[in-house]
Amino acid sequence: MPQMKRAEFDKSTNVVSLFFARADALGDAPMLWARKSGEWVATSWAEAARQVCLIAASLRRMGLEPGDRVLIVSENRPEWCLADLAIMAAGCVTVPTYTTNTTRDHMHILENSGARATIVSNAKLARPLLSGIIQTDLCRHVIGMEPVPSIQGATYAVHRWDELLEGDAVQARAEVEARLASFTRQDLACIIYTSGTGGAPRGVRQHHGMLLSNVAGAVEIIDDDFGRDPSEIFLSFLPLSHAYEHTGGQFFPIGLGAQIYYAEGLDKLASNIEEVRPTIMVVVPRLFEVLRTRIMKQIEKQGGLAPRLMDLALGVGARKAGGRRRVIDYPLDFLLEHTLRPKIRARFGGRIKAMVSGGAPLNPEIGVFFNALGLTLLQGYGQTEAGPVISCNRPSAGLAMDTVGPPLRGAEIRIAEDGEILARGELVMHGYWQNEAATADSLRGGWLHTGDIGHFDDAGRIVITDRKKDMIVNDKGDNVSPQKIESMLTLQPEIAQAMVSGDRRPYVVGLIVPDADWALDWCRLNDIPFDIKALQDLPAFRRVIRAAIDRINADLSVIEKVRQFAFADEPFAIDNEEMTPSLKIRRHKLKERYDGRLDGLYKN
Repeated sequence: MPQMKRAEFDKSTNVVSLFFARADALGDAPMLWARKSGEWVATSWAEAARQVCLIAASLRRMGLEPGDRVLIVSENRPEWCLADLAIMAAGCVTVPTYTTNTTRDHMHILENSGARATIVSNAKLARPLLSGIIQTDLCRHVIGMEPVPSIQGATYAVHRWDELLEGDAVQARAEVEARLASFTRQDLACIIYTSGTGGAPRGVRQHHGMLLSNVAGAVEIIDDDFGRDPSEIFLSFLPLSHAYEHTGGQFFPIGLGAQIYYAEGLDKLASNIEEVRPTIMVVVPRLFEVLRTRIMKQIEKQGGLAPRLMDLALGVGARKAGGRRRVIDYPLDFLLEHTLRPKIRARFGGRIKAMVSGGAPLNPEIGVFFNALGLTLLQGYGQTEAGPVISCNRPSAGLAMDTVGPPLRGAEIRIAEDGEILARGELVMHGYWQNEAATADSLRGGWLHTGDIGHFDDAGRIVITDRKKDMIVNDKGDNVSPQKIESMLTLQPEIAQAMVSGDRRPYVVGLIVPDADWALDWCRLNDIPFDIKALQDLPAFRRVIRAAIDRINADLSVIEKVRQFAFADEPFAIDNEEMTPSLKIRRHKLKERYDGRLDGLYKN
């Protein structure tokens, strides 16, 4: 990145001013896209800036003061971005919340944050939220992007979205500019509640400098390793209430001056990708695992030369990743670039520069798979408490998929004596909202204690081995990485999801969710009625799952091998609170539900 571009981020005092700088430069160019009545409709940078100023002015007229917290409860859409920027432009603090939250979840965040206003997208999402608002009696304003139900005796005022867009835009911009002049990079921008893999969510205090530092580091990777295109395109589909998408899918494209398309949902993601043809995608590992399985199945069904080309691609990719390229690989690369890879790229729109995986660990085999097919897959690492990006793979540092790359610009990293990764720099949070004990535990001596175990490789790239708290310590004191085993299990076609356990036990056991599509094919092949619950009691079905587990056991050490397994009653999901919105398993929830079943595996 040229020095002038670096200085642009370094001199910015807040993310709203960065947005206005982009909007003033790009004017009528499209910024935010949403599908309406079957057509993609754009909001320009200039129009987005106008609406942000008017919404900010309206929030102030409601009586909101600097520092007041405002919730956003909405699916990804242009109004989410506009509301977020407007809240900050009003001097207030954004509190993103998940669309999957129950009334109890909303009550926790309302009470903890002390929010005085809420912006909600529609009546469906408003119902559990309004119940929480009534019971906590803290929020005084509810703004509906679409009509929301009125409740008798409510102590809050209801406002329509279009009401917020009334007024003098020139005067509103002047008021916002005057307010922004007093902002510093240390000022609180948002409170993002962690998705809670191990208990009640905690509010991470993210300041403007933290976000700007992350964006600057991410933009540097694009500029230095890929070259910035004047019309970069992002497709936003991960929850904006998650720090990964909030920074990576919103403020990062704003920093690039990119266009953001909002996906219609996971069920339409594949078609949206082909239509939008994004250049950069921010994705979680679970989606890559699903896409890999689908691609492999499609190639197998296609038959003919396709499976042979796939085998060649994976062989070339594996040797390249391992630094063992052969002379024959160069002509094979040429062949693949003119046969298989263009077809695979076309499924992703045909112009992807990079797909960035984050939010959870990525199995290196998945990274090698996509890179072998001509799709550059980068793995990032971080957490909400660090903006959230701490490091990321980049081609110039060598794409080693068993690493998460070198630290981001501005991130200082060291490894503690017990192997824990520590981070320091502007990207680190100021602490948890109204939780001094948790803050003191996480921030010690100026360093963020990430809770992750890892080390640097010879090239200065970070290698993550496990979560400190998730590490299994067996009855002999040996440390076992559950995430490694689970990732290997879910690469087997028979297994959709897995959790392994064995803390203070003699061996590791597993909780398995069979892959429904694979199970259906197996039933057809064996002329057995398809009933996923009944299958689990069928000895022949258990044997094929056992064989899949034994395949990965062959590559595991003695202490890592999965000795026994049980089936889960249903898939791990967000709705049953067994997965976070970023698709990480909630171990404590699974252990609560299946504790007796897992204990029983040690009595056989």
